[in-house]
Amino acid sequence: MPFILIVDDDVDSAMALKHIIAKEGFVVAAAANLAQARAEIEKRMPDVILTDLMLPDGKGLEIFGEEPAPANVQMILMTGFASLETSVEALRLGFKDYLTKPVSLQRMKNILAKIPRTGDLKDEIDQLRKELRNLGRFGKLWGTSKPMQEVYDQIAKVAPSIASVMIIGESGTGKEAVAQTIHDLSTRRKNPFLPINCSAISPQLIESELFGHERGSFTGATKDRKGYFEQASGGTLFLDEVTEMPIEMQAKLLRVLETGAFLPVGGNTLVQTDVRIISATNRDPMEAVEEGKLREDLLYRLQVFPLCLPPLRDRKGDVDILASFFLEDLCRSEKKKKTLTPDAYEKMNSYHWPGNVRELKNALHRAYIMADDEITAECILDACPLPVGAKSKRGREITAGMTISEMENRLIDVTLEYCSGNKEAAAEMLGISVKTLYNKLKARPDNPSVPG
Repeated sequence: MPFILIVDDDVDSAMALKHIIAKEGFVVAAAANLAQARAEIEKRMPDVILTDLMLPDGKGLEIFGEEPAPANVQMILMTGFASLETSVEALRLGFKDYLTKPVSLQRMKNILAKIPRTGDLKDEIDQLRKELRNLGRFGKLWGTSKPMQEVYDQIAKVAPSIASVMIIGESGTGKEAVAQTIHDLSTRRKNPFLPINCSAISPQLIESELFGHERGSFTGATKDRKGYFEQASGGTLFLDEVTEMPIEMQAKLLRVLETGAFLPVGGNTLVQTDVRIISATNRDPMEAVEEGKLREDLLYRLQVFPLCLPPLRDRKGDVDILASFFLEDLCRSEKKKKTLTPDAYEKMNSYHWPGNVRELKNALHRAYIMADDEITAECILDACPLPVGAKSKRGREITAGMTISEMENRLIDVTLEYCSGNKEAAAEMLGISVKTLYNKLKARPDNPSVPG
């Protein structure tokens, strides 16, 4: 039976937690300081350590000294002093999650219910590693490059845990595929995985989408509706483009993550939920905080485990693997066999793919449609919006010394040109919502006229 050690100098709080944990079927012990905690560990190594941050003889982060916790011990931090520095240090020392004091009892029960058993997923992860060696595949992800193997290692470590994950990467790098793979390797994999694009939902509707509503709560609410938090209970909620969520909504999201409960729109009865949050952003989270786009306290909660994805241009050798996989999928769905010629592979490897994996997939699809039995370099050249070393019709090339804003504007223009002015298609290729694309065009100093 799993053994949980509580380390807290607040005797009343520790005894209350001990009672709750024991009722959930765990063997549990309590310690009031680091010395007592280490004495308990000498007797028996816990499966879970639930520790306060500030203790009379040091910090809860120091239970194992400066060494990380053993791999088979699940570490959870309790703190009333949440900060980014604390979160990073806790992660370095092996902590998987943290609870803000006063601890929500319902959230504690949810965590206990999802504590993974160390060996539960070992066989499955080992099988995925074998697939990586043989096929260049890891879950929903493809590639054998060193940067991607490092990503696979991080996924293998965090997936079986209860930690919230924030995926950071450029548009088109495969953030949703990473989130799905984390879910598929977790103890929640038999329950729902629901992806939500926060930028694609109207600010007026996002609260109803997340938390649901009761009939008559607003015009058009003709019946009760369950929100994503209730639909995904027991599973994983993937919040894509989380920095685009309205700031007032972020406060409500933070409250749900800390308490495990929410009120549907128009409701007056709290609904309990148990979801693991995986979020994603294509921007620097700290810059989003500084710009007022993301609450700092929400960042601490979401970024317990940050995971950075490399752009396709840094994944040497993966273009061939990805192109072969996408082509095989196209041949299967279109029921027509086509092949890539050697010069086509060469052309794809010479291109910088500013739209990353998504752009490669879309370009290959277009080349597949244009080609006969063989997809040649010429087909690839025609399918790419801006070949290496070339200029578009408007002469918009990317050069050293340009600002990020200038690069973004030129990428938008090139993509719009490639999509013949179709903003919906361009937004999909760029990995942003149509609304975000319109806002970016509107915000330009000269507000240029764009086709479409």
